Parts: sequence; C-alpha cells; structure tokens
Amino acid sequence: MFRFDEGLKVYLHRDPVDFRLNINGLTVLVEQALGLDPFARCVYVFSNRKRDRVKVLGWDRNGFWLLLKRLEKDRFIWPSANAVPTLTVEQLHWLLEGIDIAVVQRHAQIRYASVA
Repeated sequence: MFRFDEGLKVYLHRDPVDFRLNINGLTVLVEQALGLDPFARCVYVFSNRKRDRVKVLGWDRNGFWLLLKRLEKDRFIWPSANAVPTLTVEQLHWLLEGIDIAVVQRHAQIRYASVA
C-alpha cells in the first residue's frame, strides 16, 4: 500500500465532488471551497457521492500528483464535521482501510515533569 510521511498535513473535503474533476478542478476547490493553498506541503482528500472512491491531491516540488482508490464492494466511512477537518497521516490510512475514525480513540498521552 502507498504510505504517506508522518509529518504531512491532511485536509478532508467533506462534501462529495464530481469525480470527472481532474487536477486543475480539484486545485480550484482547494483554493476556493477550502480556502487553502494547493501548493502547500499537504494532501487534500476528496470523495464521490457514493463514497466508493477517494482522490488524494498533493503538490511535490515541481508538480501535482493525484492518487485514486476505488472500492469494489464497500464504502468509505466519511467523517462529519462543521469545519474543514484535518487528519493525521495515521487517520488517513485508517480512512483508506475502512476504519471509522470517529469511533477510534487512543489512550490519553501522559507527560511528566520528572520521574521522582
């Protein structure tokens, strides 16, 4: 499976998009609908209405790349939120694997000032 770097920012477009949109159309959506910079070191994730396809758009130094995943018999579980959701790379991998990220909860991280 294709893996993303851990430090990468991931933005999720909540509304379904027309999958006839290519790189140019998706970059316009990033700028106008999300209000974000398509040339930033991030990836932008889009889905179709049936939620059986996902497109991931990213900029890499000198050009855009577009990754598409199509499910044959299942649907992606798309998070619902009011703002532009940002995901961790790990959450993006969970989403692509079919895991409902709204239900997954980790143990709280504990930070101590000292050991004694």
